[in-house]
Amino acid sequence: MSKQDSQFFNIFSLVLGILIVIAILLFALARAVGRDTQNAHLLLDPKYVADVEKNLSTGRVAVAGRDNSGLDIVPAAGAIVAELTIPTDGIGVYEQVCGACHLNGIGGAPRSDDRAAWAPRLAQGKPTLYKHAIEGYTGKGGVMPAKGGRTDLPDDLVKAAVDYMVTKAQ
Repeated sequence: MSKQDSQFFNIFSLVLGILIVIAILLFALARAVGRDTQNAHLLLDPKYVADVEKNLSTGRVAVAGRDNSGLDIVPAAGAIVAELTIPTDGIGVYEQVCGACHLNGIGGAPRSDDRAAWAPRLAQGKPTLYKHAIEGYTGKGGVMPAKGGRTDLPDDLVKAAVDYMVTKAQ
C-alpha cells in the first residue's frame, strides 16, 4: 500500500469516526428532549389512556386448580366465524392444504411437478413420505409442518394427498 493510500485511509477513518460520534450525540440529545416532553403529553392523551384501560380490562389469566370457565373465548355479536371444512379425498387435501407450498416451492417444499426434486424423496419409500407428512420434518431442503399445518386432518387423508402428489411427481 502506498503512502498516499494509507494517508487517505487514515483521514477517511477519522472523518467516519467523527460522523459516528456526532450521530450518537444527536441521538442522545433527541432522547433527552423527548424524555422530558413526549411522555408527559402521552400520559395525558385521553385516547391513549382509554386504550390502556381497555387492554387492562380484557387481560385474563387462567389459574391452575380454579374454575376458568369464564375465560372461554366468545366471538363478538355479529362476528363472522369461519370454519375450515375437512376435504373428503386426497385431491381436496392437496388443493386446500398441500398446494399452498408445493405449487410454488415455499419453505423448500419440492414443487409438485418437479420430478428431479421428488426423486430422492421417492427413493426413500412411501412409508417415509407418509411419516414426514404426518409428523412433520425439518431437513437441509426445508421444513414440512405436521399435516401441512392442518392438524385436524385424519392420517388417511394425509396419506391420500401424499399418494396424489407422488402420482403428479412420477
